[in-house]
Amino acid sequence: MADQYAQTGEDSRPTEIPAIRWEEPPEGPVLVLLDQTRLPAEEVELVCTDASALVEAIRSLAVRGAPLLGIAGAYGVALAAVRGFDVDEAANALAGARPTAVNLAVGVRRAQDAHRTEFAKGGDARQAAEAALAAARTLHREDAEASGRMAERGLALLDELLPGGGHRILTHCNTGALVSGGEGTAFAVALAAHRVGRLRRLWVDETRPLLQGARLTAYEAARSGMAYTLLTDNAAGSLFAAGEVDAVLIGADRIAADGSVANKVGSYPLAVLARYHHVPFIVVAPVTTVDLDTPDGASIEVEQRPGHEVTELTAPQVPVAGAEAGGGVPVAPLGTQAYNPAFDVTPPELVTAIVTEEGVVSPVTAEALAALCEKSRQATID
Repeated sequence: MADQYAQTGEDSRPTEIPAIRWEEPPEGPVLVLLDQTRLPAEEVELVCTDASALVEAIRSLAVRGAPLLGIAGAYGVALAAVRGFDVDEAANALAGARPTAVNLAVGVRRAQDAHRTEFAKGGDARQAAEAALAAARTLHREDAEASGRMAERGLALLDELLPGGGHRILTHCNTGALVSGGEGTAFAVALAAHRVGRLRRLWVDETRPLLQGARLTAYEAARSGMAYTLLTDNAAGSLFAAGEVDAVLIGADRIAADGSVANKVGSYPLAVLARYHHVPFIVVAPVTTVDLDTPDGASIEVEQRPGHEVTELTAPQVPVAGAEAGGGVPVAPLGTQAYNPAFDVTPPELVTAIVTEEGVVSPVTAEALAALCEKSRQATID
């Protein structure tokens, strides 16, 4: 394993620094990630030469977001195959790196199945590795295409629900190009509204405790020239009460068969607020995020993060007094126990609509989700 960092140019633009890419330098293939733990202070790339390095990048949130994790998982399998490592071992490690995000396991299994199928057809190790890489690249391309279709469908739904434009959208966590092969999920819808002059304001939750909203969504909104305002998570209620929110747009890490949605912790309270204030609560996610094998919200495994993320103020980019870069300053008494779930689950009755690349589900029911997935499966077969 040989991880290394490379500083990008100061005049870089988002399109010039993709969240993930495959490269083949003379010393051998590598997977290059934009290290999201270093944003927004630094645009730094992390180079992974094997699956174990990628597993660590996933667990540390250097690479994150459901769709992108699927892409990363597929490339990780291809990396193991191309470099001659045990593919099944790498696949199992990758698939279990973050349990809630179903896309990760979907991407891993897709590349793993391509690898096995090539061997079953009589191919050699090189051909099997090429098949795994081709599967990863196809998934990457499909996700970019899905992002564009979700943006179109999401904008059309907003215009239907909120005629007249001037949308004031509240979002939580980060759902833009940093989590996708394209321009994202929920953020892509807001970006589409911005481009046609129908976004009045993007309200950006800070997203405690790791600040994906403050560090990443605000970063993307600023670089896109969007009108945005950052707020602490617990200030959202006052915005609803003041009538300043027209719609809530979030992504998803897993959608159960009954329509329950697991997303970054803090999403469920927004759904409750939205219902009370009669504001649409819209989930934007690719069909691959729908997991029909998970029957309901109670069956979703929710990742528990380390307590120090809550009991310390972390300094991922710049050292602060009393802490080294990457460490933290205690904000709670020594020994304090912390409850730190990475996600919460919103029941389907609080979700106005689920927007996917294949269509919009509203009202959200198990039957409608199953029909959508069947439509997607048939389209893939055809």
